[in-house]
Amino acid sequence: MICIVLENTNPYFCLASEEYLLKNFDDDIFMLWQSEDSVVLGKHQNALAEINYAFVREKNISVARRISGGGTVFHDSGNVNFTFIKNVQSPAEISFSQFTEPVREALAELGVEATTSGRNDLLIEGFKVSGNAEHVFKKRVLHHGTLLFNSDLENLGQAIKVVPGKYESKAVQSNRSPVANISSFLKKELSVKNFIEFLIDVQLRKEGNSKYDLTENDEKIISQLATEKFETWDWNYGYSPKYSFKNKLEINGKSLEIQLDVKKGHVEECTLSGNFLPENSAKTISAELVGKRHFYEDFSKVLQRNNIVLHETQLLNFFKPSTGWIYFGKLF
Repeated sequence: MICIVLENTNPYFCLASEEYLLKNFDDDIFMLWQSEDSVVLGKHQNALAEINYAFVREKNISVARRISGGGTVFHDSGNVNFTFIKNVQSPAEISFSQFTEPVREALAELGVEATTSGRNDLLIEGFKVSGNAEHVFKKRVLHHGTLLFNSDLENLGQAIKVVPGKYESKAVQSNRSPVANISSFLKKELSVKNFIEFLIDVQLRKEGNSKYDLTENDEKIISQLATEKFETWDWNYGYSPKYSFKNKLEINGKSLEIQLDVKKGHVEECTLSGNFLPENSAKTISAELVGKRHFYEDFSKVLQRNNIVLHETQLLNFFKPSTGWIYFGKLF
């Protein structure tokens, strides 16, 4: 098995690295990587239904989509991601436990007892510290997971805070759980850098494992894949399954309601109602929104062309939930 520690922290480069290594290498692989602040969606999820769009936009948090299924996770400099890529003869050989067990054993060396819940995650004293997902390509399986080591849990909670009911689709929905940082359970203080060094050393101790550094050609191909696929709006937002969306705002004592049918991130049908807009304006704007991306920038341009002035916060409320969900043991 070759062991890799990615130096590049761009989330799109990191996700492209996984696909590149999965599809172009024959070796079994173990990789550790970190990314800048980002929300990472499962392949079959509805982006806007899983994120607090107003918050991630305000905080410049990247939105990215991976090639595996599962739920939405948050990455920052306090989170460490691990990736296993393994050759298999049959999908029947694949189990989450064969990939989470080495991580659980490594944590045990640090005096931390982690367990699995049956929901593809790792828990410490009932708190989720790792979410995992898999993707199969031919006779190779990619398994990856997060390790919340010293993450900003408030940002995590705000970035993926959603409200059920505004989106209706067949998209995979995340299971929210109370979360915690691994560092809070350690008996001795450890930096995230030393934690990464420890995890890679655990793997390098094993017979036959060796270190591998990406070549200049590897990085060139990965960067191209990141640019052409993983950074694109069509992949991160447009790949969302078809959905319906509805919302209602109270603006200056008047109501504005919106109902959308969206496919590949673009509006197929739109109905604006309520007494905020004159009936003719509502019909005109509804027609103009058809074909546009269900996205703040596109909606803003249409409203401006029709001389409809909404404060940025008011418009963002079409994408922003208004109530909390459960994170790290409390409601907020």
